[in-house]
Amino acid sequence: MAILAVVYVIAGYWAVNKVFYENKVVIYSDGFNFFIKKLGYALVLGWALIPIAILKSIFSK
Repeated sequence: MAILAVVYVIAGYWAVNKVFYENKVVIYSDGFNFFIKKLGYALVLGWALIPIAILKSIFSK
């Protein structure tokens, strides 16, 4: 079960980067807060963003 949680967090973090932050320049003064923000999005919205990111990466080629 713990392995699935780790895979979900990693896939969710990838999906947040793919859906929200692709082709954008983001400037933060504190990188840790930016990381925590993206990690929070991954945990809360991962279930919705992972399929969107997969479809986006399939059809963007």
